[in-house]
Amino acid sequence: MSKNNKQPFGVVLGHAPGNVPAHSSDYDSALKSDYPSRKSFRSYHDGIYMGYKWQCVEFARRWLYVNFGYIFDDVAMAYDIFDLRNVRDVKNNVLLPLQAFENGNKKHPEYGCLLIWQEGGEFEDTGHVAIVTEVSDTWIRVAEQNVDHQTWPQNRNYSRQLSAKISEDGEYWITCSFGNAQILGWMIQTDDTTYANPTHTKDLALFNIQNRHAEGYQTEKKTWLNIANKDEEAFVQMMGGHYLATLPEDRSRYFTISRTAFERLEKATNELHGMFMHATDYVLENDWLLQYFNFPEAIIPKIRQSWNNRLNQLITSRFDFALRPEGLKVYEYNCDSASCFMEAGKVQGKWSKHFGVDEGTDGGNELFTDLVRAWKKSHAKNTVHILRDDEPEEKYHAYFMQAAIEAAGLKCKIIEKIERLKWSDDGAIIDEEGEQVHWVWKTWAWETALDQIREECETANQTDGTYEPLCKPGYSPQLSDVLLHKDIMVFEPMWSLIPSNKAILPVLWSLFPNHPFLLNSSFELNDELSATGYVEKPIVGRCGSNIIMYDSENTKMESSKGAFKHQPTIYQQLFSLPNIDDYYTQVCTFTAAGMYAGTCIRADKSMIIKSESDCFPLRILDDKLFLKS
Repeated sequence: MSKNNKQPFGVVLGHAPGNVPAHSSDYDSALKSDYPSRKSFRSYHDGIYMGYKWQCVEFARRWLYVNFGYIFDDVAMAYDIFDLRNVRDVKNNVLLPLQAFENGNKKHPEYGCLLIWQEGGEFEDTGHVAIVTEVSDTWIRVAEQNVDHQTWPQNRNYSRQLSAKISEDGEYWITCSFGNAQILGWMIQTDDTTYANPTHTKDLALFNIQNRHAEGYQTEKKTWLNIANKDEEAFVQMMGGHYLATLPEDRSRYFTISRTAFERLEKATNELHGMFMHATDYVLENDWLLQYFNFPEAIIPKIRQSWNNRLNQLITSRFDFALRPEGLKVYEYNCDSASCFMEAGKVQGKWSKHFGVDEGTDGGNELFTDLVRAWKKSHAKNTVHILRDDEPEEKYHAYFMQAAIEAAGLKCKIIEKIERLKWSDDGAIIDEEGEQVHWVWKTWAWETALDQIREECETANQTDGTYEPLCKPGYSPQLSDVLLHKDIMVFEPMWSLIPSNKAILPVLWSLFPNHPFLLNSSFELNDELSATGYVEKPIVGRCGSNIIMYDSENTKMESSKGAFKHQPTIYQQLFSLPNIDDYYTQVCTFTAAGMYAGTCIRADKSMIIKSESDCFPLRILDDKLFLKS
């Protein structure tokens, strides 16, 4: 078939069994007017994310869902599907086994199975996946997307026919019509493991967290942080000495995880960031969902503008996880004004060096370098102004970030109080030296600015339109004036309000139901959550404020106070933190520019991690050493 007959992007090439359309994915022909942004390429079916239009993985996932009601998890490359071992039955909320059979297997492929190609040749870097529609002794037929972008012949429900041969021993071999492409094998949803590739199960003990104390630790005060560095001096001042933990008996304490657990955390961080971005896009495409986020109506156009213009301009963020042998589950995504990155990226490494803890590797040893790289990739130019409150924690975090910004080759000024900024006569915002503010990184939460906007809108009786700061030459601006100024770009971008808001959690659950890293979440308390126990959380809150935990008998287990009780709430499945030596222990991972960048531990005698909960050093050990401990 001539490749001169390629169809434009999005054209239906044919229909596979179940009347599932396959589309052309000739990206060179995609019209900017039809696909103005990256989000335009996201594909949903029944509100469930299927993948990017119109790639092979998107088609395979959509076909399985339409015909069988199940989907496989998101993967980075098509060939990664061969490592999966289950699919998710969306309607019945259960995982079903998925078996892999290498090419040349005695277990023959069958209708509806996934045919997987290795990376290389025609499918360089990505590999490929297709759906098997028919099998014979001498050929196999498949339906797929993202191959030749040509219309299927009339009355044909498959895209290609591949040659096959059965050996004397009953082995089924397939050859690809592209001579330089290699078929890995096929995937079948079945309980029968006969002839299947072995499932490499991990020892569940590798997903424990271990607690230790530094050997030979002396209790008398010793200095190990360099107070000539502003960030370290500010940290020592807040802690009242060269300490990472508050209590004397905890100052030698540290935690370890296995290399396998670390790799699971890294994978989860990268995968979840993408999922939260998909969910953010979905919320902005569905106005009815935005009502759950409790945003002032006047700033929604600015959130949309931020998303459209600054999708990839995130510097850093933090995931909070519960890591247990039963699974790895994310609690929430702190995508706006995340904390603890100095503890992770600097202090825990210096602690380990001072106390001679050299086993394994430091969980945050690459974080600072990755932050520098994120700033180099950002669009910031010349001077970045850091806005911070006078809280001790914000002080050392501001200095730590200033060091990363300057290491990236940018100038940086820290503004402790908004009152030190002024409106100029021409409507710009300037600092005390008269320099105009163009780029801002903040420790303030966006929600603080939203409260100011709500108050202004109520005072002015403004219920619609777009909020714009009011220039008052010679006067100091409000925080909201700075963050929403048309000539100022803020990190983290305004769209980070959405993934940071816990209203995103029920949206995620609806888009990726029963995903192994997610907890069942809902806007309403339902029977399923009541049966498992649940946590009631305000959609906006910081440092574990205003959380209530209930067991499966609807008995209150624990709660926390705070300033967010007026906010609407969501309900999340109870999945408690592991209790290690009387400490409930949470693993936090950090991103830089949306990718995994570091890990630390937070722990507390309470089941709820709060602002006063300590950070502890984390070491990552090779599996064999970890299991011997």
